[in-house]
Amino acid sequence: MLPLHWFLLSPCAFCRHPVDAPGPGPGPATCLPCRERLELPDQGLAGSQPLPWWGAGRYGGPLRQLLLDLRRRPRPEAVAALARGARQALASSAPGRAGERPLLVPIPSWKRRANPLPPLLCRALERQGGLRQIQLLERSRPVLGQHHLGRSLRIANQAGAFRALRPPGPGEARRHPVLIVDDILTSGATASSAAAALTAAGWRVQGLLCLARTAAKG
Repeated sequence: MLPLHWFLLSPCAFCRHPVDAPGPGPGPATCLPCRERLELPDQGLAGSQPLPWWGAGRYGGPLRQLLLDLRRRPRPEAVAALARGARQALASSAPGRAGERPLLVPIPSWKRRANPLPPLLCRALERQGGLRQIQLLERSRPVLGQHHLGRSLRIANQAGAFRALRPPGPGEARRHPVLIVDDILTSGATASSAAAALTAAGWRVQGLLCLARTAAKG
């Protein structure tokens, strides 16, 4: 028989076992063994290349497998748990001005079966407070699948692949910096192309929020 206190604890968003110490910040509870297995830092990860970015962890091993599974079978509570790390990283290292309210702009898919993770990440970040999702991008043309392309081919593949749906209104760019949202940051070709389209339309791009960052090569 399970101990009574198990029924009074929140389940882990990843393994569903009861959680004694749910981890820092807002969002669904996660157990320490899962955070260690997925190698999720409490404060997330951040970097500056090829553009400023904030994420939950490194793309590899169990975290890679989890994200592949979530693409096929989305679980909003698991995405929200990962969003907590990206949100912590953003809060601890992103530059900001008083009164700013960042806008979340998910990367739109060109495939018939769209990737569910960027919009799920946006919704989780909205619920965790202070951020708002807005649709500002559309695909201007289809692109090739990038899994087997090198960095230079990825950049060429994504060049001019996006356009902004509208320019900012009066004072909107000053009050609302833009955060591009994607599930995985690899070469940065997709995010850089999206940022270029938004910047050309007059938006101020602060960087990228993601669930995972691939390890640097070399």
